[in-house]
Amino acid sequence: MTITGNTQVFMIVGDPVAQVRAPEIYNHLFQRHNVDAVLVPMKVPPASLAGFVRHTMAAGNVGGMWVTIPHKAAMQNLMDRCDPLAQIAGAVNAVRRGDDGAIEGALFDGLGFVNGLDYFGIPLAGRRVLVVGAGGGGQAVAAALAQRGVGHLAIYNRTAARAAELVARLAPVFGNIVSVAESADPAGYDLIVNCTSQGLKADDPLPVDVLRVDEGASVVDIIMTREPTPLLKACAQRGIAAHAGFEMLVQQIPEYLKFFGMTDLAQTLQNDLTEVRSLLYPK
Repeated sequence: MTITGNTQVFMIVGDPVAQVRAPEIYNHLFQRHNVDAVLVPMKVPPASLAGFVRHTMAAGNVGGMWVTIPHKAAMQNLMDRCDPLAQIAGAVNAVRRGDDGAIEGALFDGLGFVNGLDYFGIPLAGRRVLVVGAGGGGQAVAAALAQRGVGHLAIYNRTAARAAELVARLAPVFGNIVSVAESADPAGYDLIVNCTSQGLKADDPLPVDVLRVDEGASVVDIIMTREPTPLLKACAQRGIAAHAGFEMLVQQIPEYLKFFGMTDLAQTLQNDLTEVRSLLYPK
């Protein structure tokens, strides 16, 4: 692709960033649809995040940032304003400069996740859901699930206080459908969602005991790796319906593009996401 002095620069900020798929996807879309923009990965340690955001967003040709692990929660605190879902969840995965110069944050992980469940035909109304992990991804997923009207939403985190903090943010909005799970035992739930990082490495322990998953339940692992995660492999061996996080990212792409002002491209892709799926899903 050709980069000139007029090219709008976007960044995906995380630590690590070796696993991110966004640059290959968005740069393909920019080139394919004649958008003069580029997305590059930036490995930024947590201690440097505040200074990096402040100085980088001061550059006039920086259009904004995608945000990935572990910065989604910390990024929310650096924003001048956020959309409602980001405020409820306490996390941000998209950052832009507003017309008044303010730094604005939004959260699309949760919206992408529940839209992906619609695509897979997984119902939510009245269902019992277990979310494992209360980091940035878990915060977004939990808020979106509660917003969609699940019957009960239990949140488990190895550090129980973190799960309790998330429940405390969600409960005033969604009431007693949200609770802290005492363990990651998946028995009794209709949908189990792994929002931890367990699965990025092939030798990671399973986030839940797959033998305890109820027959007929669904599992979603939001981790996106080229090879199925250990959780997905274990589910396949038991015949449990399980999905990786690719569709979650697919469904977010038009939302990101609209947020960054690329409305024509967003509408084109929203009408038909086949091109995006062909890029994201493992061959």
